Amino acid sequence: MREKELRLIITFNSTTDAMAFERYCHKREIEGRLIPVPRTISASCGMCWRTSPDRKKKIEEDVKNAGLIVSGIYEMIL
Repeated sequence: MREKELRLIITFNSTTDAMAFERYCHKREIEGRLIPVPRTISASCGMCWRTSPDRKKKIEEDVKNAGLIVSGIYEMIL
């Protein structure tokens, strides 16, 4: 079993926005990946971006540069 560690979770208003951010990140070789939104954040279906918490400032800039609006940014152990 994988060891749990602190992660930065970025949630979006739609799966389309999450996928657009994934494309933005892959083109720029930004570390992270799409995962299902953890149930502790939302019971609804959806995708979110998971990355390292030390990238928080950079990710906030990247979201703005991608022209997307996030519904939340969380630090949690996953």
